[in-house]
Amino acid sequence: MNQYSLADAMTDKGNFTVPKLSESNMGFGVLGVFLGLLLEVSTHGPHAVPRTSWRHQDLDLMEFSEPGIYNYSTLLLSEKQDALYVGAREAIFELSKKNVTVRNNKVLWRVADNSMTMCTQKGKSKERDCLNYIRVLQVVNDERLYVCGTHAFQPLCDYLNLADFSLDSRHEDGRGKCSFDPSQSFTTVMVDGALYSGTAYNFLGSEPIISRYSPSQSLLRTEYSTSWLNEPSFVFADVIREGNNGDSGEDDKIYYFFTEVSVEYEFFGKLLIPRVARVCKGDLGGQRTLQKKWTTFLKAKLVCSMPELNFVFNVVHDVFILKADDRKDTVIYAVFTSQWGNVGLSAVCAYSIEAVEEVFANGKYMQKVTVEQSHTKWVRYNGVPPTPRAGACINNALRQQNINTSLQMPDKPLQFVKDHPLLEDPVLPIGNGPRLITKDVNYTQIVVERVRALDGNIYDVIFTGTDKGVLHKSVLFEGDVHMVEEIQLLKNSEPIKNLLLSSETRSLYAGSDSGVVQSPTSFCGKYSTCFDCILARDPYCAWDRRTSTCLSILDTPNQNPRNLIQSLNGDADVCPSVSGRFLKDYQRVTVKPGSSAELPCLVQSNLAQVLWKSNGSLLTEASRFHFMAETGLLIYSVAPEDQGYYECWSVEWAPGAKKNFSRLLGGYVLALDLPPAPTHQAGDVATTLSKQEMPSFHDVEDEGNGKTDRAPLTSALAPPSFTATDLFTSPPQTDSSLTSSSGSTAKLQPKQQPHPPNTIVPLRDGGDPSAEYLQHNNSIALLFLFLLFFLLFLAALVYNCYMQYLPAPCLRVRAALLGTHKSASQPEYRACEAGLMEPPAADKINLTEQPTQNGSQTTQNLRALRDTGYETEPDCSNGRVPTHGFGDDSPSQEKPFDVDCDSQSIQFADAD
Repeated sequence: MNQYSLADAMTDKGNFTVPKLSESNMGFGVLGVFLGLLLEVSTHGPHAVPRTSWRHQDLDLMEFSEPGIYNYSTLLLSEKQDALYVGAREAIFELSKKNVTVRNNKVLWRVADNSMTMCTQKGKSKERDCLNYIRVLQVVNDERLYVCGTHAFQPLCDYLNLADFSLDSRHEDGRGKCSFDPSQSFTTVMVDGALYSGTAYNFLGSEPIISRYSPSQSLLRTEYSTSWLNEPSFVFADVIREGNNGDSGEDDKIYYFFTEVSVEYEFFGKLLIPRVARVCKGDLGGQRTLQKKWTTFLKAKLVCSMPELNFVFNVVHDVFILKADDRKDTVIYAVFTSQWGNVGLSAVCAYSIEAVEEVFANGKYMQKVTVEQSHTKWVRYNGVPPTPRAGACINNALRQQNINTSLQMPDKPLQFVKDHPLLEDPVLPIGNGPRLITKDVNYTQIVVERVRALDGNIYDVIFTGTDKGVLHKSVLFEGDVHMVEEIQLLKNSEPIKNLLLSSETRSLYAGSDSGVVQSPTSFCGKYSTCFDCILARDPYCAWDRRTSTCLSILDTPNQNPRNLIQSLNGDADVCPSVSGRFLKDYQRVTVKPGSSAELPCLVQSNLAQVLWKSNGSLLTEASRFHFMAETGLLIYSVAPEDQGYYECWSVEWAPGAKKNFSRLLGGYVLALDLPPAPTHQAGDVATTLSKQEMPSFHDVEDEGNGKTDRAPLTSALAPPSFTATDLFTSPPQTDSSLTSSSGSTAKLQPKQQPHPPNTIVPLRDGGDPSAEYLQHNNSIALLFLFLLFFLLFLAALVYNCYMQYLPAPCLRVRAALLGTHKSASQPEYRACEAGLMEPPAADKINLTEQPTQNGSQTTQNLRALRDTGYETEPDCSNGRVPTHGFGDDSPSQEKPFDVDCDSQSIQFADAD
């Protein structure tokens, strides 16, 4: 549900409307729908991808900072003084506008000891909060600047003389002009010597005001009421001159942009609403009602949403007013994010000044009523507003009624605007949607410049700064937006807190906590080919036919347009033909068998699809032992069949031209470093790439321009032909970081092509000497391993036999081999053999019948029978013996070593 569509659930009741849904049901319902939208938008929301990414170390940027000084967040560009004024922590600098590394002047403004002590006693940090952060730098005239600082939570203002770059030291109270807290958001603008500001008026920051301080006019401020301002976060303020174009004779207007807590919608938490407020420059306050208060203060909602998903961006971060000679052509650009869930989406919306003025001139008012147990609600006012219109500026119609100033305004419209400062009608963006949406990016600053291209059309170029120190450059075409590039302005990943643009020097100035960075508005010279210069679609850049360079059309205003090529729809066919790559120009890569080979291929465009071809056939991620990364191709364990020609192609889709453009980026010849091959008989010829003569050259299409050039291969090397549907079925993605990220497109489904006649492919029938070499080595290795294992087996067998760990056959062999050397042990083995053999019937001894006469003999026989050659205990069935003895008629087949345990005393089951 759109948060601004909540008012649709209202019914009329008298002169105002009341909700027909209960507060709790509506809150939980909107919460559930909104959480679902967060998931939908974060996964399927549209977003732009920068075509080119420039790292900080790849660019020649100019930077300024001084040791021990931080927070260079206040910038003021003076075209007349040819200077850039920088307000930092306890310091003010004057830098050269053409080169910020050149410091012309510097002045320090430190906090006195007594002010520091008072600040620390209020619980603030001495090292962080109780310092003087310069927050206001405004031009008073050609000789002085008006400067304000937080000054240890006691804001002070002073004048800075430009002649000697010194402070007057006539401190003025800075309350209402500058914020107390250096981290609080605020805004100021100097208009005709009067300072208009939006900030907090007290130490706690709980009293926000929009005020005007002027030496010639009375002090004006907003009413201290949540109806006027409810916890606002100010971001921008500027003046819109009426000029000579207006027939109504209205006064100039100052517009404020901020985000505040909603008063018209009650939610489960604080619902933030982006606002635009307006006051008139000639406002003097009321005679009786609204004395020294604004009589022309009105505010309205700013809507920036995705209608297809009903998703609203409800936090505004920065605003830039792109002014034109004709006031009606003025456009307001603003950057937004969402307050919930870290969705990671940022949007840029544009508003026409006519739409804004229409809402303030004819929009319906809202009023607060008491319904549902005294809960305050804001609803539409359906009555007849007073005349003259409440909050209107003085115009010719009022002058005809003898109302020349706000002091002559009747009390009725003044009292009405005091109670009804909020308008119901929202300010809708141009096209009813964002001009630009990016994913995983939080925009903090925005500036816009209009550029006239070679085709005579004027294009708006948008520069947006992020909270990671990155600058995005985008161009608005008819119904389309193209992100040209992203530039890493700051070395560290920190927010860009201020962004200014100079059309005179064609430079951007970015302020941050760590320093100031100056960057050109275009990097045309970084494009080395006509292909990249045209596909960049940058209105600043054009290709020079004579010098074969990409240059800025603003830097060479006297250049003959006939020598320049520019196609903002990205049609690279306008590029002149260039000489193709010959086979001799391919880089030769030689590796040893089984090692890895890396073939680099760098692509500038994040929107391009990189294709690799091997001997005329396309490689895929599923190819054998091939890994295609962002920086090149890696081949694992190079084998003979991997030898051949490798080419890196770039295929990029141009939405304006509605077709693909392909270009050969690099070519390689991969070969194995083999030992000398054996001599072969006639007819047995091994074909290898290292000894192959170069094939004949054929025509190949290059640069995507339809031209043909001399190249080494036939159709195998021709640029791959794919349709836009095959290549770009899904939008490309980008990385958060800069990263230096490379965009991804839909994966190609390559078609395997047969080898062309002139493509050299290694033989696979055994004629290749490298294969012969590998097979020979493999046979020797297998034979060696077999012999090694056989010797280990024999050694283990002999050792176990010697240690008497094997059964009877081994014991007999051992006795036969070692019998002559160990004669003392022969009776032992003979007894062992006797125990294994069945004794004759006549020699059987009956121990039961003759225990006395043959006792000694029986004991000897028993000892002889028990010595089996094993160091084990006799099995006596848990200390007991079977009932039969050795004189049993049937010898046991299961126990070859039968023993009689009754002949010896056994006290324990495990007795020895």
